[in-house]
Amino acid sequence: GPTTMADGVTLTRDDNIGIITLDNPPVNGLSFAVRRGLADQVEAALSDDAIEAIVVRGAGKMFCGGADIRQFGQTPPADAANLPAVINRIENSSKPVVAAIHGVAAGGGLEVGLGCHYRLASTGTRLGLPEVTLGFVPGAGGTQRLPRLIGVQNALDVIVNGRLLPSERAQALGIVDEVVDGDLLTRAVTFARGLV
Repeated sequence: GPTTMADGVTLTRDDNIGIITLDNPPVNGLSFAVRRGLADQVEAALSDDAIEAIVVRGAGKMFCGGADIRQFGQTPPADAANLPAVINRIENSSKPVVAAIHGVAAGGGLEVGLGCHYRLASTGTRLGLPEVTLGFVPGAGGTQRLPRLIGVQNALDVIVNGRLLPSERAQALGIVDEVVDGDLLTRAVTFARGLV
């Protein structure tokens, strides 16, 4: 299908599945522009009647490394998209949203994944909320969504340790619904189609 690009985020269509791809090398960091692009592409996918389910993925070597640390302390532009609001929009989507996670999903990257309705992760993926190692608490819903998903004690362990978990451990805890050994996007599109 046609591809539209907005601020480092693309939307393509595979029949009835919209595929939103974060494409901001090297780690698909959630810069101000990428947050705006993600917000815009989520709206585009939700308003397209031909799209019945959505897959969110990362280009290149990982899903998303989280916030763009180069922008820490900078004042957001006037039209900046608020990351918690974007994630709420994903979570409240009437269309099923599947995160297809490979490489790393860290911090805000995992928080985007937690806002999706399902999470598939490639073998060898690492997931976590390492914010505490930088001296702050996850700020885009991770402190609420992770406990709801895996319980308070498990979530506290993940958040307080700040370590990245291998995909198999994340699945055992219930963060990941399925570990994929094979082509992740193909499986994610098939999985999304099965939800329609």
